Amino acid sequence: MGSVQIVTTILAAAITAVAVWLAVRAVMKMVAVVRLGQPAPERFADKGARTKKMLVETAGHTRMFKWGVVGAAHWFVMVAFVVLSLLVLEAYFEVVSTTAGLPVIGHWTVFGLATEWIGILGLVGIVVLMAIRLRNRPTRPGGKSRFTGSTMWQGYFVEWVVLLVLIFGFLIRGFKVATDHFEYPAWATPLSHAVGNALPAWEAGVSVAALIKITISMTWLIVISLNVTMGVAWHRFLAFPNIFFKRDPAKPAGSGLGPLRPMTSEGKPLDFEEADPEKDQFGVAQVEQFTWKGLLDFSTCTECGRCQSQCPAWNTGKPLSPKLLVLSLRDHAYAKAPYLLAGGGKDLTGEEKATAAQLAHVDVLALAEAEKPLIGTAEEGGVIDPDVLWSCTTCGACVEQCPVDIEHVDHIVDMRRYQVLIESSFPSEAGVMLRNLENKGNPWGAPQNTREDWTKGLGFEVPRVGEVEDFEYLFWVGCAGAFEDRAKKTTRAVATLLNEAGVKFAILGEGETCSGDPARRIGNEFVFQMLAQQNVETLNEAFEGREKSKRKIVATCPHCFNTLGNEYGQLGGEFEVVHHTQLLAHLVSTGKLTPVQPVDGGVTYHDPCYLGRHNRVFTPPREVLGSSIEGEVTEMPRNSERSFCCGAGGARMWMEEKIGKRINVDRVEEAMSTGAKTIAVGCPFCSTMLSDGVNGKGAGEQVEVIDVASVLLRSVKPEPASGEKQPAPAAG
Repeated sequence: MGSVQIVTTILAAAITAVAVWLAVRAVMKMVAVVRLGQPAPERFADKGARTKKMLVETAGHTRMFKWGVVGAAHWFVMVAFVVLSLLVLEAYFEVVSTTAGLPVIGHWTVFGLATEWIGILGLVGIVVLMAIRLRNRPTRPGGKSRFTGSTMWQGYFVEWVVLLVLIFGFLIRGFKVATDHFEYPAWATPLSHAVGNALPAWEAGVSVAALIKITISMTWLIVISLNVTMGVAWHRFLAFPNIFFKRDPAKPAGSGLGPLRPMTSEGKPLDFEEADPEKDQFGVAQVEQFTWKGLLDFSTCTECGRCQSQCPAWNTGKPLSPKLLVLSLRDHAYAKAPYLLAGGGKDLTGEEKATAAQLAHVDVLALAEAEKPLIGTAEEGGVIDPDVLWSCTTCGACVEQCPVDIEHVDHIVDMRRYQVLIESSFPSEAGVMLRNLENKGNPWGAPQNTREDWTKGLGFEVPRVGEVEDFEYLFWVGCAGAFEDRAKKTTRAVATLLNEAGVKFAILGEGETCSGDPARRIGNEFVFQMLAQQNVETLNEAFEGREKSKRKIVATCPHCFNTLGNEYGQLGGEFEVVHHTQLLAHLVSTGKLTPVQPVDGGVTYHDPCYLGRHNRVFTPPREVLGSSIEGEVTEMPRNSERSFCCGAGGARMWMEEKIGKRINVDRVEEAMSTGAKTIAVGCPFCSTMLSDGVNGKGAGEQVEVIDVASVLLRSVKPEPASGEKQPAPAAG
């Protein structure tokens, strides 16, 4: 060992010791913060499915590959980081001796070949990612950036570290080539040999380059250890457990889509008949009241902004960015952590749990952070502004796009639950809707005895449950389908088509009440459970004696479809629920419905969030339209899982949109840009919002918003049906 090797060995050992000590301290702090969260025992079920999903999503990069070039580049960089960590380890041998390498595998040509090409592709990948970050920097002229609000220096730092580590890896190999100490042939390691041919035969070059490589790597570790909220770096480690503990590993899409998590206290579902606000947790009022998975979510955020780029609120000038919401909660949690770890915190009555002695040595900044309300305006020092909380449509685009499975929607609804149930703090106009749900059983406040008015004048009898025993489907009409004029046209069209196809169905009529979706999404779990339990009892009675496979429900509203099919199971209601477009597509494909006259004019289809993104029903509506129109459906740029929300979800249907551009107008402009004269929908909320948007644009005479069922009915029965004048097909 020469003098150079002695110096490089000492320096490498010193910086590594410091980095490892800081890293251990940082990991212990992060674990302690995550453990402050509430229990979530369900996260430990189905370990086999969880392991499989984690491996598929990480190794397969199934989320990232949706983004094409970005996904491929990120995959190469990820593989380079994992595999080439072996070469960082090898550098510790190389600072000691210029001829050293990894024991056993270090001399295998296949190892040299694999690491060479992983290094080359990693270089290409990181350069691509750096170019993309620069091209999308928040300060660039024109357009919004998904990186707006991200800590840009951290992203640049991580990318430069990766680039420099890869470069110095090839310099080490190059010096070995130049000094004739390289064990791999040129055909296996072409770039290393090309670099070596350009370098001088400097014997100490290997050890010096290895020291620089170690220094860069350990500097990275030191920096991230001193910045535990540096998600752009820590996600390399935290993404694995965060994906493993996702809510539903069996789902093909985002773990936070479809059903909401039930309200829990101490990890157990809340029973409202026995719950006590002084003993049981009602929603989330303090950051430590999120589950530990929530705190892990906040720590894992990569600040990539994919959630932000897809969020309808952010894209229309609202203050909500799912990314910035998560970052605010993350920073608050870690700033408050010293106070909480010292034993501080408020009990459910608002009393301090810690003694003065426990808090005596807590940093004053942590004590100040602890006084911040979780929800509050800037003047109140709140962590999350109320306008941020109430801008969410629960469309799920954020969860769908997040590459590390953060469950934004669940966290937003948990905070809403406390605001509604304990603080009674929510947009005033939504109060009318909630009172109507409690008193009338529907959000419009319509008389219950008018629920069946849509059946008048159909020309055939619509059977009621109880009047007939032999029915295949229970037709869940929904509040919109029973009371809202535009939605009633869809209800009548579906009933007419089912009758035409010979499908035996029945309705509950006045026995039906609201599914509870708007109450649950706004955060009023009490009203939701009241309505849901009533409906579950009614439905169980209607299906008495039938096994689940024969307890079939067809619904025209995706919100009802989602609630009945995904959430009533939490309350003892197990049913097979289909959307009307699924049933109609089946009836067309089996020849029970035959379109005879294609509808003229271009048609575009708007994917409802709760049908498409939340429940993966994309194809059936398009199949129905494809059988009913001339030509093909003209797709909007944002479609299927990336469909843009209409703005009505999350109980926003009953709240004023006072900030920024109206979401429905943004979506209508996109639909009209296709040139289609008909905007087909599969949701009564979407129908209302898009119709209002079309009228707001003054295009009501040129563009028609119509349900998929009505399009099919025009094709199956071109003549006016049952005395009801059918609208003329849209002009071409």
